[in-house]
Amino acid sequence: MSMSANPCHVPGLQSGPAAPPPARLGADYQLGAVGESRLALGRGWLGLGLAALIGSGVFSVLLVASRTPVVNQWLPAADFFRIALVLHVDLSVLVWFVAMAGLLWSLYGTARAQWMAWPGLWITAAGTLVMALAPFLDPGEPIMANYIPVLESPLFLSGLAVFGLGAALLVLRSLLAAPRLGVRYDGRGALAFGLSAAAVAAAVGLLGFAWSWVVLPTALHGKAYYEVLFWGGGHALQFTWTLLMLVAWLWLASACGARSALTPRVTVMMFSLALAGVFVTPYAYLAHHVASVEHRDVLTWAMRLGGGPAILPIGLSVVYGVAAARLGSPEQRPLRAALLASVLVFAAGGAIGIFIDGSNVRIPAHYHGCIVGVTLALMGVVYRVLPALGYRAPSGRMATWQPWLYGVGQLIHIAGLVWSGGYGVQRKVAGAEQVLRSTGEVVGMGMMGLGGLIAIVGGLLFVVVAVRAIFQPAAGPREIQ
Repeated sequence: MSMSANPCHVPGLQSGPAAPPPARLGADYQLGAVGESRLALGRGWLGLGLAALIGSGVFSVLLVASRTPVVNQWLPAADFFRIALVLHVDLSVLVWFVAMAGLLWSLYGTARAQWMAWPGLWITAAGTLVMALAPFLDPGEPIMANYIPVLESPLFLSGLAVFGLGAALLVLRSLLAAPRLGVRYDGRGALAFGLSAAAVAAAVGLLGFAWSWVVLPTALHGKAYYEVLFWGGGHALQFTWTLLMLVAWLWLASACGARSALTPRVTVMMFSLALAGVFVTPYAYLAHHVASVEHRDVLTWAMRLGGGPAILPIGLSVVYGVAAARLGSPEQRPLRAALLASVLVFAAGGAIGIFIDGSNVRIPAHYHGCIVGVTLALMGVVYRVLPALGYRAPSGRMATWQPWLYGVGQLIHIAGLVWSGGYGVQRKVAGAEQVLRSTGEVVGMGMMGLGGLIAIVGGLLFVVVAVRAIFQPAAGPREIQ
């Protein structure tokens, strides 16, 4: 089914030769048609992602409450806060991002290695369920390691291992099913290259986790062990999430009728530049022991410099293109809101990173901004892909305001953290452990709590909008031009 009156293009079941690349500067960035055999798989990954956000929302309510002055006096702060933080981070970042990567790789890869597709989904989902149940059945000690915080209990760690196995199957299958490179240099080919580059970065991340696990000193225990275990692979995964965000930005901008100022060839160069830094990871493992300061510093340097040069030109091009474009459909408004909110919050998080000094709550302000920027882009991807899966395209005030509510809430949240960080308030503590001495510190953390609550409402609204679209299906999977 084709509706030519609508310039917002959402891929569906349409097949046939692709349109030639435009002759003038810039391009429309589309991901192409979705094969019917992959629709059910895409719905499965979407379902896992939404379930992870719902679970994360529950834990985030408890998390924000445990750090909000006055309110936190009614809660068992220390262990309560840390357990909630572990599950909030793992569900809202690790599981949600992997599920959205699975959605994109599954829908827009080829049909090769199809036998690995469903086992990867089911194993990943099983691991997620075990991790989510662990706080209630076998909580263990919360370990606030960077990238993947854990509960040191057999049940949680078993769930994490199962989740990792499923993610490994997903990444391996995505590499095998990736479109051939170098065949086409239109917008579709450029985005396919970006998705393939994200899969390569994910594979390097998994290699880093495995490498660290094999060579880690047995004398390490507790936080020191998990910090080293997840450091190398966690840094590599940041390249995966960045590449997915850049693909989403370009795709959403084209969905709103914008033409990027970057040609597909230049965009492929930007994706290559964003990917290049991930290959420092094997060097860091070969040159330095995983427990050494040098190993840690090399990976930190690679992450800081690797993706930045590509983010700025792509971000500027999509903002300029969307600002100059005229919306032609109500279905485009939520897509534009998600795109612009994503760019704004990600830019704020990146700017905060420049001013980090010491170990205080400015650090979570920085990575909250960057992570939420990626999350907003992926929310826009969900809105755009819903019609291709046979569901109704989100539209209306709730769908349009949801990204802004979530984004503004997060901006207030991180502004409060930056304010409090100026007073030296420490990260990863709650309740009395925060030691809020001055009015400024209390005001800053109060802003953090208010912004967090607004963001929670925005996140829950995203789930409401998506679920409503799912339970109000359209006539069938379609392509809207």
